[in-house]
Formats: sequence, C-alpha cells, structure tokens
Amino acid sequence: MLETATVGPDASGVIAGFDHACLSHDDHVVFPDLTLRILQGDRIALLGRSGVGKSTLLDALRIRLGDQGAWCPQANALVPTLSAYHNIYMGRLAHFSRWQNLLNLLRPDRTCWREISALADTLGLDGLLRRQVDQLSGGQQQRVAIARALYQDRPVFIGDEPVASVDPRQGVRLLELINARHQTYVVALHQRELALAHFDRIIGLDEGRIIIDAPANELTSDDLDVLYVTD
Repeated sequence: MLETATVGPDASGVIAGFDHACLSHDDHVVFPDLTLRILQGDRIALLGRSGVGKSTLLDALRIRLGDQGAWCPQANALVPTLSAYHNIYMGRLAHFSRWQNLLNLLRPDRTCWREISALADTLGLDGLLRRQVDQLSGGQQQRVAIARALYQDRPVFIGDEPVASVDPRQGVRLLELINARHQTYVVALHQRELALAHFDRIIGLDEGRIIIDAPANELTSDDLDVLYVTD
C-alpha cells in the first residue's frame, strides 16, 4: 500500500508521516508520491472533492498509527442488529477478555454501562442505548459511531466525514467534543466553513496530490475554491 512511512512521535513532534509513499485503493494508485508529516497537536481538516483520496489517506494514517489512533470510518461500520450500547462498547473489545466480552453481550457490565451512558449523554444519545442501531436515524447512527471512536480513548482521532449526517449545529457540537478529548485529530470534511472555523491546519487534495497545506487562519473560503473546480 505504501513504500516508505514514518511513525512517531519523534523529537520534532512528528507522530506519523509518509516519505514519497505510494498509496493505493483496490489496486488503483491514488497517491503515486506522497510526502506528509502529521505533528503532535495538529488539528487537521482534510478537504477535497469526493473521490480524490481522502479515505485512502486516512486509512493509511490509521494503519500507521496503530493503537494510537481512534478510527471513525465513513460508513460507520456499525452492527445494525446490536444496541447502541454494544456498538459503542466495541470500541474497547481489545481491552477485555473474550469471556468478558461475551458476558457483556448478555448482561452489560456496570462500569462500562456508566462510562458509555455518560459519553452518550454528551452526544445527545441519552435514552437510546438499548435501542438497536437499525432503529436509529442516520444522524443518531453517526453519533454512535463517533461515541465508539471516542470510547477507544486513544490520543489521535481519525474521522472520515464524521459529521456528514448531522445538521451544522450538531456538527459544531461534535467537533467540540472531539477537540475536548483529543489533542491531535485528522478529519475529512466537505463543509469548508467548519474547516476554517474549527481546525488549525487545512490539507487540500486533488488528483493524488496535496495542493493546499496551510494554517486555517491564513485561508479564506475563496482560497478553497480550487479544491472543488471540475473540468
């Protein structure tokens, strides 16, 4: 998937990076020559049209970070027949034994229930933990997926369109929660206003290249138009 990559953090604050890496998806080369550094404390909005490689880059970053990265994928990857509680709990499956996980499936652990209930309350999911995910709205499912990533309690949050299914006000609230729990995060977005207002670094992609990598406070919405121009 990639030729060379670095992962940290190191003395310069780099927590993950790619040096002339080739990233591909389904045998299709998306980034033929990618060089990028993610620094500790970066709050990065990843922008670009659909299909330019945002998901490919985030997936490669997720692999590089390993258990340092909390992953919130675009398709949610929820189990529709399980409750919201059990889907959130899945964020820490690796923390417990197989026997404990089986018992929790039958009867929720008290400590885990308290922790997940408190997290759910902050996401507006109070009263919905026992409900099957396939009975929730798209926005509620999105919040369950974010809750699962937050419950992983890992230092770096990686989100692929995590606020795409919620209204702008909820989107701001969810980004604030991510910010409160993670010093470093990389989030793919389509909403350029959210990117400019709630992130400190913007990376823009087009045709397998990074064409923008700049502090958010040095950019305007007009500067980002180049990312959405089609032939």
